[in-house]
Amino acid sequence: MPQEYKHQQAIKLAAENEKEMLCFYQRAAEMAANPSGKKVFERLARDEQEHLNQFFRHYRGGDMGSIDEFMRKPCEWSEAMIKELNQLLDGTVKERRALEIAMDKEKQLEQSLRNTAKQIVDPAVRVIFDQMAKETRNHYEIIESEYAHLMGMVHETDIDTFVRE
Repeated sequence: MPQEYKHQQAIKLAAENEKEMLCFYQRAAEMAANPSGKKVFERLARDEQEHLNQFFRHYRGGDMGSIDEFMRKPCEWSEAMIKELNQLLDGTVKERRALEIAMDKEKQLEQSLRNTAKQIVDPAVRVIFDQMAKETRNHYEIIESEYAHLMGMVHETDIDTFVRE
């Protein structure tokens, strides 16, 4: 039987995680060498902004301020994943590494959201976490697809060509 999770704490943590990923995707889009990768990172950043907005609509604590105030706070550029990106010199390597980091983070976030959802008693809040976990899984698949494309692997858009030949 699920125990009552302090769902306001969970929502706050989820919002902070979404902002971290939003900042990461914005930075990755800035440094992406190839237009396709840049487009993927920009799309993921927009999705993370929407996720953040959804969590904020349900957050009742006042310690984060309004969504606008929260967004004006600088991103935590000291995070290890951002540091690593900033230290790489080659644009293609940066993009590949950014995709690898993003896949790892999305996997971790999906698991965290699913675990949190199991602990939340309030059905409305649990639905939010379940939906975010599904969307996070979708992000992983988008990133995985772009990674395959960047690495010259068979891309799902090319599958008909390879099957027919």
